[in-house]
Amino acid sequence: MFCAVAECGSLVAAAARLHLTPSAVSHALRALESELGCRLFDRAGKRLLLNQAGEQLLAQIRPPLAALDEAAASLQRLGKWGQTRLRVGASAAACQHILPGVIREFRKAHPKADLIVESGDMPTLIEMQRQNKLDLSLGVAPEVENGLELRSLFHDELLFVFSPTHPWANGRPISHDELRTQPQILYQRRSQTSQLLDEYFRRLDIVPSRVMEIASIEAIKELVKLNLGVSVLAPWTASSELARGTLKMRPLGSVPLRRHWVVASIAGRRLGLVEEAFIKLARARAASLRLDRKDLGPGAVSRGKN
Repeated sequence: MFCAVAECGSLVAAAARLHLTPSAVSHALRALESELGCRLFDRAGKRLLLNQAGEQLLAQIRPPLAALDEAAASLQRLGKWGQTRLRVGASAAACQHILPGVIREFRKAHPKADLIVESGDMPTLIEMQRQNKLDLSLGVAPEVENGLELRSLFHDELLFVFSPTHPWANGRPISHDELRTQPQILYQRRSQTSQLLDEYFRRLDIVPSRVMEIASIEAIKELVKLNLGVSVLAPWTASSELARGTLKMRPLGSVPLRRHWVVASIAGRRLGLVEEAFIKLARARAASLRLDRKDLGPGAVSRGKN
């Protein structure tokens, strides 16, 4: 009310702007002056003019009032157009091979959306979701789904990857003893994929020799190219190297090791427009990934232990 009177210069005009009676505005101004202990206006006929105290008060309260107005306008825009912020977490491999195309199309469809991307392993991303720091997480499905809603993206298969000059490139069966002694360069142990791989080899009664655990798939591929060991990756993470022949792949064994990739959200929370759009684009991108190696033969590991 004080600002309206200061800008309009009269009680009647301020009351009309505020849809109040002049009497109500007059009472409010008297209450404000009484609380502050000083007069804020000087009368000039029917006009009310700011005195020095009123000018100082107006100068000090305009910035916070403008901020409140902008906050209200932002919320009104949010309510009109739906959620405009999207916080996504994704694994390192997804950030490199899936998200670039998804983000490009997402930006075209939602140019005003505020997109924030975090990279990390699925257990870390899910914990960030539980702390309300992320809206969606893209990665390998967790073993425990408590409090989560999982939307399927695709299934892939993990395969041995090695240099074209590696002895395994000749296609002969691999014995369990050979697999135990073969140096391996694998992704860091706290990842969901590493846990799946550990369980897979445990069922085969195999404890592979690990020389390196690295958090970068690109670094793993470069070390494998130098024949410093073999690794276990999905074909879509090495599609360009497979096409050029700088890396080779073969199955882990007669029983494939598959992963289920999902987009996770907190259960019971209704997704917004931009979240639904992101999931749809992620599924479209997943459909173009190289998910298997049908040109390969059956299992790589021989049935015998020796």
